[in-house]
Amino acid sequence: MLPLESVPNVSEGRDAATIAALGDAFGSSVALLDVHSDADHNRSVYTLAGEDGALAESLVAGIAVAVERIDVRRHEGAHPRVGSVDVVPIVPLRPEDEPRARTVALEVAGRVAEELRLPVYFYGSLTEDRREPAYFRRGNLDWLSPDRGPALHPSAGAVLVGVRPPLIALNVNLASQDLEAAREIAALVRERGGGFPGVRALGFALERAGLVQVSMNITDWEAAPPHEVVGRIRAEAQARGIEVAGTELVGLLPAGAAVAAAADPLGIGGLDATRILELRLLDGP
Repeated sequence: MLPLESVPNVSEGRDAATIAALGDAFGSSVALLDVHSDADHNRSVYTLAGEDGALAESLVAGIAVAVERIDVRRHEGAHPRVGSVDVVPIVPLRPEDEPRARTVALEVAGRVAEELRLPVYFYGSLTEDRREPAYFRRGNLDWLSPDRGPALHPSAGAVLVGVRPPLIALNVNLASQDLEAAREIAALVRERGGGFPGVRALGFALERAGLVQVSMNITDWEAAPPHEVVGRIRAEAQARGIEVAGTELVGLLPAGAAVAAAADPLGIGGLDATRILELRLLDGP
């Protein structure tokens, strides 16, 4: 049985002691695979993998530390958020494992509401309309009742718990302070603006770094290969006289996406995950 993945996003990206304490808690019962912290966004993303019950235990432990240590009334950062812990997705690595992910998500939501007295709102496949986190960040918490728990917590806000497939989070940094250009490019590549299917993108100003950024979630990397999306951003930036300062991966990258990105510059036709030695060995003969 494959483990489940979870990628909690926490509203703290600057205080090293809090980031470490959260990592200890989130990794208390499962494997902590990656921690990505960003001072401008003031946000940290933890990538976890483990068995169902252990994953629920670690998530509740980590959320408890965030509620204790992060006060969103004093929080400021480029990325929108609804609480000390913004989103907690449970990610099945295979479609057939979605029922397991739903069970874990509902357990986490119930315990967070009952034990931590924190309101929980559902997103992704826990909702009939598959609403996304952006729906709640637009101010809809002002009138929506939580799916679990009480009203907004005075210092920790709320938490969004959902079930979703694996996605790729990429940030493309532009060597410019032209926020309007970053927003224009984000609008061109995101699905809602007629861009790539399954791409959600926003433009942000990174004041500490002195850059602007196109920040993306790619929800279907086969329909929107990341190297093609980044190539479009690079072309649009160059058309505006702006250079790309670098591309930042948030969390981990599916092997298939890396293979697809390698195929084009290498000129190898038909290169996919079935041609990669380590992946074939993991799958067995």
